[in-house]
Amino acid sequence: MKKVSDYFACMVFDDRVMKSKLSSKVYQSLKKTIDQGAQLDISVANAVADAMKEWAVDNGATHYTHWFQPLTGITAEKHDSFISPSPDGRVIMDFSGKELIKGEPDASSFPSGGLRATFEARGYTAWDPTSYAFIKGKTLCIPTAFCSYGGEALDKKTPLLRSMEALNRQALRILKLFGNDTVKYVHTSVGPEQEYFLIPKELYNKRKDLIYTGRTLFGAKPPKGQEMDDHYFGVIKPRVEAYMNDLNEELWKLGILAKTQHNEVAPAQHELAPIYTTTNIATDHNQLTMEIMQKVAARHDLVCLLHEKPFAGVNGSGKHNNWSICTDTGINLLTPGETPYENAQFLLFLCAVIKAVDDYQDLLRISVATAGNDHRLGANEAPPAVVSMFLGDELGEILKAIETDTPYSAAEKTQMKLGVDVLPKFNRDTTDRNRTSPFAFTGNKFEFRMLGSSNSIACANIMLNSAVAESLKIYADRLEGVDDFETALHDMIKKTIKDHKRIIFNGNGYDESWIKEATEKRGLLNYRTTADCMPHLLDKKNVDMLTSHGVFSEAELKSRCEIMLDNYCKTIVIEANTMVDMARTQIAPAIEAYAADIASAAVSKKSLDPDLACSYETNLVRKLSVLTDEIAVKTCHLEDEVLTLSKAEDVISESEMIRDKLLGLMSELRLVCDEAETITAKKYWPFPTYGDLLFGVK
Repeated sequence: MKKVSDYFACMVFDDRVMKSKLSSKVYQSLKKTIDQGAQLDISVANAVADAMKEWAVDNGATHYTHWFQPLTGITAEKHDSFISPSPDGRVIMDFSGKELIKGEPDASSFPSGGLRATFEARGYTAWDPTSYAFIKGKTLCIPTAFCSYGGEALDKKTPLLRSMEALNRQALRILKLFGNDTVKYVHTSVGPEQEYFLIPKELYNKRKDLIYTGRTLFGAKPPKGQEMDDHYFGVIKPRVEAYMNDLNEELWKLGILAKTQHNEVAPAQHELAPIYTTTNIATDHNQLTMEIMQKVAARHDLVCLLHEKPFAGVNGSGKHNNWSICTDTGINLLTPGETPYENAQFLLFLCAVIKAVDDYQDLLRISVATAGNDHRLGANEAPPAVVSMFLGDELGEILKAIETDTPYSAAEKTQMKLGVDVLPKFNRDTTDRNRTSPFAFTGNKFEFRMLGSSNSIACANIMLNSAVAESLKIYADRLEGVDDFETALHDMIKKTIKDHKRIIFNGNGYDESWIKEATEKRGLLNYRTTADCMPHLLDKKNVDMLTSHGVFSEAELKSRCEIMLDNYCKTIVIEANTMVDMARTQIAPAIEAYAADIASAAVSKKSLDPDLACSYETNLVRKLSVLTDEIAVKTCHLEDEVLTLSKAEDVISESEMIRDKLLGLMSELRLVCDEAETITAKKYWPFPTYGDLLFGVK
């Protein structure tokens, strides 16, 4: 049996491969580009391209592609072969530095939100040397950014890299104030926990709603769901275990640090968690992970569902984003220190995050907004749509002591003046004590839990990085040049705690009383749907902050608002049309067929003996007939409402019409169809039930 260590990252052109394939001079130049963002010389690019090609061909690759992340939510690739004609009529395997650095895919069919005219097809991809190239199948994949002819970002990687650089700039300013001149760069690290469902492929193929939308639009609750809590961390079924083993091997070949796997709460639900890594690499890895999860599932005659809420009344799937700030020297800036100064530094970075989350609640909510995630947030298995922070008791008490200038009650009462008197060392709390919090501190990182399972983690981390960069900038502007740094630091941390303590909540986020307290007493935002929150992307404070750090231009923000709302509208319209189709061509005919057979049975009984009791048949047919009529009426209402959307003036108006009317009509149709399912004999029901889907993997 081959050992993992023998094949781990065997399909990655990583640092180990670069050292062995490149000359020392070329390697050092490339490392300078990777680590410091230095300009890449074309001669170096040619040498890297040649080595990369030779390595890829030796590992069975025949093609290469610029692998990028357009605003569709999935990755994109266009494959070109390495072959070039030779004078003797044969071919050679060729790949240049120019081809490595830049590509020109047709951008006309990717969403741009108005950044280019419809007739303009040109777009550019540019190599991201900070993310390693890898081989997938027989293709060398080169991670790249994607931009328009005019230079505007058309992808998720470009703004992510910009946000990381923005945070790096401001964090270095802060560290310098603490006398740290050894750190060359600061980066954020992420470990995204990926939840998913596995269902049998043969059952999936019988459900139009799963095929067209990724979620079930109809389905009555089965007799047994997740109420016994017997699936969570339970024994993994052999078929699922075989899938997980196969998945791990594929991920490990690509250098993806898949670490933990287990059954999640809902039947047929599972989780995969990696070891955290640098944010842009973690983003690439998570996109790859989602793709490979689905490919491997097909090998096992399974389908991997990544939708946030594939089953109503059943736990949805999230993607917890474990986020931290680290230096190139290996220091986690969200870890409490050993000395008063280290702890003062930790508290400053902590306060920067607190301020960022409070000031930009709307951007964090926007970053996780999708039609699918709207069903999950606030459904008592995921955090509510209201953003708040959990810090834990000990850290909460420390902040309270600083705010009130009162002694902190630890082992001994200690006055909390930062950098002057002794700030007591306090233990890292690595436990996760509040599963209901959208944004929880877990010892040396924050866990942002609002992301949906199909989300790219890029969006959330762009907004988080940018917001924290803004806090750090404000702090650096205030502290640079002050006469009494320690007093100014103490006063600023104290002010942050006082001004932003409303965002800190350690209680039960599922409790309705919290939502009331959050919105009515604390003034926190509650954007329940994508239609509610997305237009606020263009609020002046958000535009000013994001453009000031160079993360987005105003035009790029407008385009993203347009694209996200358009995607929201199209998603729900597809769902509505699918419901109309299924209700009209599958559900209603099935109920009618069952009712007709029951009525025939009653007639047969009466013809045999007029005195035979037929109340069961009569009542059942009567109820089925009423339900069929309701289904017909509600289907027409839903269909008519979809048609009215064409009258919307713009995409914001359309999203509001969907929120205010269409979603309600979809719920009404589902309710009556699900009721009909509960009284229709199983052999008549036209597609697999929840019981079949959730318990179908043996």
